[in-house]
Amino acid sequence: MWTRIRAQSLLLLFLLLKPLQFQWINDPQFPADKLEEFEDYLEYLFGTGPTRPPTKETFKSRVIVDRERPLYDPDYCTEEIKMKNVHKKLLCVKEHFFLQTTYEDMQQICLDMFVPCKNGVKRCHRSKQLVKGVHCVLQSGYRMPECVYESSYTAGNVLLTCEWQNDIDDLFPANVNDIEKISSINLLSKRNLSYTHRSRRGFSKRLAGEARTLS
Repeated sequence: MWTRIRAQSLLLLFLLLKPLQFQWINDPQFPADKLEEFEDYLEYLFGTGPTRPPTKETFKSRVIVDRERPLYDPDYCTEEIKMKNVHKKLLCVKEHFFLQTTYEDMQQICLDMFVPCKNGVKRCHRSKQLVKGVHCVLQSGYRMPECVYESSYTAGNVLLTCEWQNDIDDLFPANVNDIEKISSINLLSKRNLSYTHRSRRGFSKRLAGEARTLS
């Protein structure tokens, strides 16, 4: 059974360090090779520049989730968004998706033909397989870590937008546009169609067997 772990992420440390964001960190225990990276991230968080573009690693770390935690947990989004540092320069994102799948399966979708996105613009790619996930919608809060979300379990065909990443020389899934839910009627139709195909194959095999017996 899933045990809730309310982890205090590095994001809280960044909030506490805001007044010191441009000061030199003289902590001898702070790794020297990480110092520049840490200062760059602080400057990105509290600076006035644009938000960073998505990358393969951000998609993997912020969208893909493991199969251990139940997706039906009502606090799923509020807790996971904090643990995975999903935000726009510390501001709450209005909407987010978590997918219980593999990165490789999502990347493969980028090779499929374009289909209309949720807004009608034809620049998305749709998964052929059913994908389970959680849809997060902001309910209250403005800045991390006060963001509170409504969590909704969903399953269906994922709509993705993909981009080219120069440093890896490859396409990658950049954003989840939507998860198109499969209605119970469509699901039933697919099951009936599958059953019909199986019945036809069985009937054909019986006819072939009878023909061999008569000959």
